[in-house]
Amino acid sequence: MIWKIVLWSVIVLVILSLGVYLAIKLNPSFGGKSSGQRLARIQQSPNYRDGKFWNPVETAVQSDDMPFFKVMRDFIFGKGDLVPSAPIPVEPLSSDNFGAAPQKARITWLGHSTLVIEINQKRILVDPVFSKRTSPFSFLGTKAFDFSEEYRLDQLPPIDLVLISHDHYDHLDYDVIKQLKDASVPFVTALGVGAHLERWGIQPERITELDWWESYRFADSIQLTATPARHFSGRGLNNRFTTLWASWVIDGGNEKLFFGADSGYYPGFKTIGEKFGPFDLVMLECGQYSQYWPSIHMAPEETYQAALDLNTKVLLPIHWGKFKLSIHPWKEPVERLLKAAANDSTWIATPRIGESFQLDQKLPADRWWRVL
Repeated sequence: MIWKIVLWSVIVLVILSLGVYLAIKLNPSFGGKSSGQRLARIQQSPNYRDGKFWNPVETAVQSDDMPFFKVMRDFIFGKGDLVPSAPIPVEPLSSDNFGAAPQKARITWLGHSTLVIEINQKRILVDPVFSKRTSPFSFLGTKAFDFSEEYRLDQLPPIDLVLISHDHYDHLDYDVIKQLKDASVPFVTALGVGAHLERWGIQPERITELDWWESYRFADSIQLTATPARHFSGRGLNNRFTTLWASWVIDGGNEKLFFGADSGYYPGFKTIGEKFGPFDLVMLECGQYSQYWPSIHMAPEETYQAALDLNTKVLLPIHWGKFKLSIHPWKEPVERLLKAAANDSTWIATPRIGESFQLDQKLPADRWWRVL
């Protein structure tokens, strides 16, 4: 009798393991794997060794004392305003709202890290995520907050370039890339991420991959430079650190912007500020932090310090207002940021989600989240 129980247990385990393997192997959302010339470029990178990319400073994804089951319990069942109690009022979105590309830089924040950046008469779509979940499955994973209006890719004006910072699900949306498959828009991203795009139907000639400190000239008037960030990558169970993550300098000549993507705080912000600043605007993560992963996401006070290090005129806090990816109250990031700035918060832009603003006009300062 015992041997039968053992045998059936082994059979069930094998079937489950095979099911998980096939789910990952056959589900295109997990992305692709670099080979050929793309793999050769990765292997030549000074930031790649022993089969993976490394952070600019020693970085742990999580602290050694993280109580996994407690964190999961707090994440799933935690109280304390972790999500909005009502739909977030957002600005209606339509391609008609944008009109002609402005002479000065114009920014439209669409929640979390998705932005439309208009600079030098060109429109750059950054980390577009419109799916309801940050997951390889439509029925599983963190669900987006309810908005008063749900956004879609087809509501945007014509896009000239797509910029992808790294391959995490809350920054690289498989469904959005599928919708862009038949367009002619080019993609700029970090080393290794192009393999995902290729698997999803983007032609290789439309993809430019950059290592840290490498640049790409677009439309003769905009230079994109990949700069270091303190984070990690991966879309599967065993491919962490196999693609690069990056922050980005967007230099239009007369205006200079910085998109920080995801990053823990480190001295590199000051280095970037000294090398490329001063900046007219920086977009820095402000949310999804925790005492249990302090090295890969900044606390709001660190976001404020990073903005000072970068030497900027305007700070736009991003990476909040759409997904619950940590265990802090959903409003806390921006409130802590404003408190850190104290009486010097006039240079921090707080637009409603979907609201556009230009750098040569008065910055949006409505505390819209406080009414919820």
